[in-house]
Amino acid sequence: MNLALLIPDGVGVRNFIIGSFLREASQVSNCHVLHSIPDELLPKYQTDFGQELKWERLAAYQETPVSMVLRYALAYAHMQWADTFSMQNNRRKPITGSWRRQTIQRTARLIGHLTASPPGIRMLDGWQTSVVTRLPEVEHYRRMFQETKPSVIFCSHQRPPEVLPATLAAKSLGIPTATFIFSWDNLTSKGRIAAPFDHFLVWSELMRSELLRYYPDVTPDRVHVVGTPQFDPYAAAELQWTREEFFARVGADLSRPLICYSGGDTGTAPEDHLHVRALMELIRDGKIKHNPQILLRPAPVDDGVRYDDVRRDFPELIYAAPFWIHAEPGNWASVIPSPDDVQFLANLTRHADLNINLASTMTLDFAIHDRPVVNIAFDIDDPPPHGKPLWDYYYRFDHYRPIVEIGAARFARSREELAEHINAYLENPALERDARRKLVELEVALPIGQASQKIVETLRHISGVTA
Repeated sequence: MNLALLIPDGVGVRNFIIGSFLREASQVSNCHVLHSIPDELLPKYQTDFGQELKWERLAAYQETPVSMVLRYALAYAHMQWADTFSMQNNRRKPITGSWRRQTIQRTARLIGHLTASPPGIRMLDGWQTSVVTRLPEVEHYRRMFQETKPSVIFCSHQRPPEVLPATLAAKSLGIPTATFIFSWDNLTSKGRIAAPFDHFLVWSELMRSELLRYYPDVTPDRVHVVGTPQFDPYAAAELQWTREEFFARVGADLSRPLICYSGGDTGTAPEDHLHVRALMELIRDGKIKHNPQILLRPAPVDDGVRYDDVRRDFPELIYAAPFWIHAEPGNWASVIPSPDDVQFLANLTRHADLNINLASTMTLDFAIHDRPVVNIAFDIDDPPPHGKPLWDYYYRFDHYRPIVEIGAARFARSREELAEHINAYLENPALERDARRKLVELEVALPIGQASQKIVETLRHISGVTA
């Protein structure tokens, strides 16, 4: 198998370069990694691989106004037709930015509104393909693939527009293409998949059913259940620290419970710093028992500045900034993780006694290790930042409904309930254990640690290489 691997962002680096995937793939194939890693950081990620791997930067993609309008129109048409709860909210977001951006967005919304049906979406997709195929980036990749002769193109993330030229070039040459649906919320919360891939790799049967529902032109044989490599490190024995070593590394007291507060990004969770303050006040006031200590881990894309005041007022708060490099401040896609962060998170989710977050994927991370989770479901400000109470907003999102319905976490709809749920879990961590197990089984089909191997096997099948 000759594999061309497209890594357009930092999450792809975490899932497919830092973990075991690329090592396993390079043992059975020739790998050409097309990436977005800055040149000065690249040696950090090349060290575990020999000279046989070829590394090359993804070509810069300069969208024209027409191609940009069509991309946004596809997203709006798809979201209006699919009409999930979170897509409804996305469509209502105000249009901001320069007059040029606002003009493009308004034009795209009008076109998307008029074409919000499977036939209309197919028409828009055809127009976008026709326009982008004529761009020089497509010819660049066409020449590259004619020279390197990949037997399959695999993209680590289905949404970045930068992957469209490479995908169209491959299709014009008859090279099969595949993408990984990188997060559990993407099919029900986000816009349209960025390119017309031939195959789709998903976490679970649940995600497979979602893809077939929202992309009716995709046939079942093109959707492959492979699990997700982002959780593979949790099963890697070589990454594990003892509880004593982990507590020593973060400066925590081994004799006291450790609660992890996992922050969201500033757009998703604008009141995280206020919720952390409320939590610290509850502990200082004696409302939370067992004398727990709090470790705050901001989201990797958050610079953490908004927590400065609460850290000053509560010096006992343990602050653990993620080991991600902000290669281009303000650009989410350019935030690149380090191998150290993957190991740290594997041990944090294993050794923390409880997790608190706002409707985050971290609920699943901690459930994998059978750690209880309390979800923040109350607002601090009035009116609430999202225009409606958190409970009526994030906890109605389609991807998060199973957690609510299964009862895999507890939901704090007030400060008092936050203290109540934390006390209950610290007293008995086994509460909701069966529900956490059911959640993991529902969302992640394969046993933890086997996804990378399954993906390699699936790509070999797609490429036609079976021996």
